[in-house]
Amino acid sequence: MKHPLCKPALYIALLFNCFLVINTATAAGQPQAAGLKCEYLNNPIGIDAKHPRLTWLMADAEQGAAQTAYQLFVGTDSLAVNAGKGESWSTAKVASAASLVSYNGKALQPFTKYYWRVILWDKAGKKLNPSATASFETGMMDMRNWKGSWISDNKGIAVNPAPYFRHGFKVDKTIKSARAYIAVAGLYELYINGKKIGNHRLDPMYTRFDRRTLYVAYDVTANLQNGKNAIGVLLGNGWYNHQSTAVWYFHQAPWRNRPTFCMDLRITYTDGTVETITSDTRWKTSLSPIVFNSIYTAEHYDARKEQPGWNTATFVDTAWKQVINRSAPSANIVAQSMQPIRNVEEIASKTITKLDNNLWVFDIGRNISGVSQITVKGDSGTVIRLKHAERLNKNGHADQSNIDLHYRPTDDKDPFQTDIFILGGKGEETFMPKFNYKGFQYVEVSSSKPIALTKESLKAYFMHSDVEPIGEVSSSNPTIDKIWSATNHSYLSNLQGYPTDCPQREKNGWTGDAHIASETGLFNFDAITIYEKWLADHRDEQQPNGVLPSIIPTGGWGYEWGNGPDWTSTIAIIPWNVYMFYGDSKLLADSYTSIEKYVNHINDLYPTGLTTWGLGDWVPVKSVSPVELTSSVYYYTDANILAKAAKILGKQADFVKYTALANKIKNAINAKYLNAQTGIYGQGLQTELSVPLFWGVTPDNLRSKVAANLAARVAADNYHLDVGILGAKAILSALSDNGYPDVAYKIASQETFPSWGWWVVNGATTLYENWQIDAKSDISLNHIMFGEIGAWLFKGIAGIHPDSNQPGFKNVILAPHFVPGLNQFTATHNGPYGKIVSAWQREGNKVIYKVTVPANSTAGITFPAGRVYLGGKLIANNYKVAAGSYEFEVKP
Repeated sequence: MKHPLCKPALYIALLFNCFLVINTATAAGQPQAAGLKCEYLNNPIGIDAKHPRLTWLMADAEQGAAQTAYQLFVGTDSLAVNAGKGESWSTAKVASAASLVSYNGKALQPFTKYYWRVILWDKAGKKLNPSATASFETGMMDMRNWKGSWISDNKGIAVNPAPYFRHGFKVDKTIKSARAYIAVAGLYELYINGKKIGNHRLDPMYTRFDRRTLYVAYDVTANLQNGKNAIGVLLGNGWYNHQSTAVWYFHQAPWRNRPTFCMDLRITYTDGTVETITSDTRWKTSLSPIVFNSIYTAEHYDARKEQPGWNTATFVDTAWKQVINRSAPSANIVAQSMQPIRNVEEIASKTITKLDNNLWVFDIGRNISGVSQITVKGDSGTVIRLKHAERLNKNGHADQSNIDLHYRPTDDKDPFQTDIFILGGKGEETFMPKFNYKGFQYVEVSSSKPIALTKESLKAYFMHSDVEPIGEVSSSNPTIDKIWSATNHSYLSNLQGYPTDCPQREKNGWTGDAHIASETGLFNFDAITIYEKWLADHRDEQQPNGVLPSIIPTGGWGYEWGNGPDWTSTIAIIPWNVYMFYGDSKLLADSYTSIEKYVNHINDLYPTGLTTWGLGDWVPVKSVSPVELTSSVYYYTDANILAKAAKILGKQADFVKYTALANKIKNAINAKYLNAQTGIYGQGLQTELSVPLFWGVTPDNLRSKVAANLAARVAADNYHLDVGILGAKAILSALSDNGYPDVAYKIASQETFPSWGWWVVNGATTLYENWQIDAKSDISLNHIMFGEIGAWLFKGIAGIHPDSNQPGFKNVILAPHFVPGLNQFTATHNGPYGKIVSAWQREGNKVIYKVTVPANSTAGITFPAGRVYLGGKLIANNYKVAAGSYEFEVKP
């Protein structure tokens, strides 16, 4: 099966002409609630939320379909719930169109499976068929419910080999169900009776370990057996014990320690009794064949040190050592309620090139985040080195010079992005790292002894948070489609339980990169759980005075550099974007105090409303805009979001206070930088003009004049970019939202330097860090910081926008632009109410515009100039529609 980002060219025509939109899981097509989720997850196990959010969508293809009421049933007895009874919570018929409801029944109990279903009433008041039954299962709910102890081996932080742990136990009764709960500081793999549990990678997700530690829950009923059983745990360092050294000083993190874990295996028997197998000092430990592992660099594996069957019940562990108790890494052990990292896509090698007798280079054909897997046969002790890189030098060797510059090795034993595999000599052997990932396209393989390799000997796995793709773009311009695909591949490459800047050189949670790419992510992927986790990381990292670091999480670096409002506005912008895309105010509410502390701190430092705190328009083409202008605009944005959040959350006094502050900042910016006569900010650079326009700083009566100046400036720059990352975020929408979509498209579709298309025509499969592909620095080949274009394709050409008055696409704002140079464009987005389609195609001198609005939502359409017809009748250029599918004709 092909990855959803890889589609044949024929798909463009099929998508446009195949206009049957299915928003239901029911083959028969009977209207009902569908897509039931709890905490935005399908039937989750191990949640801690006391009032979990229940969501659904209305599956009803009827024109004008709308929900007028709902009724919820929640209980522990699935038969009773199916019969319309919920002993935990049964609502009455609630007259509401809401499809997001927080549980508000009896107190949820830990370790309990709850079933739920929902019944809807349609626009005519007709009761629809009940939904299918969904479930959610609580986890610990309270730290006091843990029974196990935190344990580790008796080794220090400098010991390289990863530790094994095992424990045997007997099961004498008939098992009804079994759940494993494991909390880890570091990384782990869990085994029961020789089999790995689950398909997650790099669990648990990276947090500020001394302030919040995550645990993961599994259904392991099928993994247990009557009689003897064994649990095996393998621990990796991750970010907890960072042994590699680089400029961010993670090796000096205040939490650093040898990895440790706590585990409860809770077995429920058919007789109603419960037994919990726990981590304690009865467990035993040994060193594993993973002789070195670093999340930042690589993994080294010595197959000669393997202990076959170490995680099975029959293994003899008399030579193993006793474990020790350890203190918990934090006082906040909570459930990991989010999409995990997985090996999402397997990629075969495209070519193999033999450079020498024992030296080969594999090309997987595209740039990814992930790992390689090699299968090889050779003598015991043969050392295989796998050096991963994004590019090759002129001699065909792997070239890491663009990605290893921040690495500070203390010796030659930890080569950058280079796995080391020592063969055991027992026939064909396969190696894939367990506790590391890299950014690469090429793998240079060397061997200390002769071996035979073919193209099939090495494959790669694209690893990232396994978020569901929910957006699609297709057009008549192949370069635009490739830019969209490259943007999504960079976005996913930089989604590893938290947003990162690049998957090779840094792997850091750079705040600026993430808020710039957040709309791109939310249009294309169901990423709310990742953002909610990451904003909890923000709250963990925030200083009492409101200051945030520039990278999150951090071991301490970033509080002193790069953390002005142009970067750390993540604390406000991401909760606001999540609210806009999901219609869910929880993240805004959870982050409100943090936003307020942050805004108040800037106000204390810069009472005039203007701030020079920030990095500015990072990696510009040539022109440099004033940091004070761009940072002050982001400061305004934070204050403005805070005011809007206050209003949404019913904080009237705060709404008045922060509205006044936002206006003060806006007025200060315009007083210093805007020439009201000419409509020019500063020197009239692209970034200077576009950033105030995009973020709403420009006075309404001057927007058209500033936009005209921006369009003229772009024309003077030969319709090419002259911006860094802040300008790249703003410029396309600043043009298309203010009367110049044709100019925005000229920029977006350029194929010469500097442009996104310049990268693509030069072979890029991901976005780069620098407009110059031959730059001497800042030239990672998989960076997301210029990724706003992925969102703009939805906003600026398809014209899909959320409505702040009815967020979550309850009302869809559609403002398509039929730009010159394109003959066809289609964008789809699966929002909380279902699939939104905005598709247009030229036919002679007219444009056919097709729209689908999902059930229980509406849309307001603003057409470009021209005569608009629906069903042969002339209609207004501003037109409101109910749910359904529509075909318009737009003529000159």
